[in-house]
Amino acid sequence: MNVKLGIIGFGGMGKWHEQNATRVEGVEICAVCEIDDTKRKEAEDLGYPVYKNVDDLLANEEVNTVLLTVPNHLHKEIAIKAANAGKHIIDEKPAALNTKEFDEMVAAAKANDVIMTVHQNRRWDRDFRIAKKVYEEHMIGDIFTIESKLHTANGRIHEWHLYKKYGGGMLYDWGVHLIDQALQMMKGAKVLSVFGDLKSIINDEVDDYFKILLKFDNGITYHIELGTYVLNYQPRWLVAGNRGTLKINTFACDGEIWRTSELLDKLPAQIAETVAGPTRQFAPQPAGALYSEELPEVETDWTDFYQNFVNVLNGKEEQIVKLDEVRRVLSIMEAVWKSSDTNEAILFEK
Repeated sequence: MNVKLGIIGFGGMGKWHEQNATRVEGVEICAVCEIDDTKRKEAEDLGYPVYKNVDDLLANEEVNTVLLTVPNHLHKEIAIKAANAGKHIIDEKPAALNTKEFDEMVAAAKANDVIMTVHQNRRWDRDFRIAKKVYEEHMIGDIFTIESKLHTANGRIHEWHLYKKYGGGMLYDWGVHLIDQALQMMKGAKVLSVFGDLKSIINDEVDDYFKILLKFDNGITYHIELGTYVLNYQPRWLVAGNRGTLKINTFACDGEIWRTSELLDKLPAQIAETVAGPTRQFAPQPAGALYSEELPEVETDWTDFYQNFVNVLNGKEEQIVKLDEVRRVLSIMEAVWKSSDTNEAILFEK
C-alpha cells in the first residue's frame, strides 16, 4: 500500500515536503489544502487537486494520509478531524501546544485505528548523529557534560512564529528538536531535573533565546542553548569525557576530537605566570600535550523517516518516532516554561 499524501498547509515546510517526500518509493502526493490564494495557486500550477477547506480535502477518498504543516495552534483541531475521517496523520513538530492537547490527538487516532506520527527530522542531522555515536561508543570515555548550542545573528523570527497565539517562539520551533535529540542520545536514562531560562531579546511576544539544563541519572548534565541574536557563534556541540573532548562547530560538521598525549599525575611545582596572573591548573599546555583526531564517519539519511512510515503502513516495521517519545519531549517543554516562570529547577519523574 502506498502513502497517498494530502498536504495541509503549503507554506515553507509544505513545499519542502512536496519536493522531498516523493524521494521515497511508495509516497505519492494526491492533494493540497491551503487558505492563502497565492500559495494555493502555486500548488495548482504543480498539477495537484487543491482545496481551500480542510473538510473538502478530508473528503477526498484517494488521500489516506494527511501531513499537517500548519501553524502550531491548529495541530490538535485538524489532527482530530483527520482521525475521525479515517486518515493517517503525519504531524509537523511540535505535535501540539501541550501534553493535554497531544493526549486528545492520540486518543482520536487510537479510537479511529489510524497511524499518527511526528516529523522529528532532526534525528537524522549528521552533526547530531556524530555526537550520538561518540556518546554511545564511549569514544571519549565517560561523558560528564554535553553542550548543544544553536546561534544565529538573524534576529527577528519569521511569519506566524512571531505571535504567541499561533504557538510561536523558538522553544516550539527548535527547542522541540534539541530536547528530542537529548532524549534520543541517552535512551534509557532518566531526567532528574529541568531548569529553563527563556527570554525575549528583540522579539516582543515570544522567546528568541533559551537555556535549558537537563540533569540525567547517568551523571550527565546536558546544556541546551539557542539564541537568534548571538553575533559570535559558539560551537554547535561540545561533549567532554574523561578520555577526550568532542567539538563540532557547525551543521557542516567541521570539528575534531581532542585528547591528551599524557595525563599528568600531579601538577608541576612551577607556578606559571599568565596574563591573568599566577596559576598551575590553568597554565598553558606544553607542546605536544594535546592532539586532535578527525570526527568519526556516520551514515544518515532523512528519507528514513518516510521509508519507515511506508513500512509501518504496510505492517513491516514499528514507528521510528514513537508517540510516548513525543509526549516526553512536550512534558519537558512544559517543565522548561514552569522553571523559567518560577526561577527554580523542576524535579522530573517522567
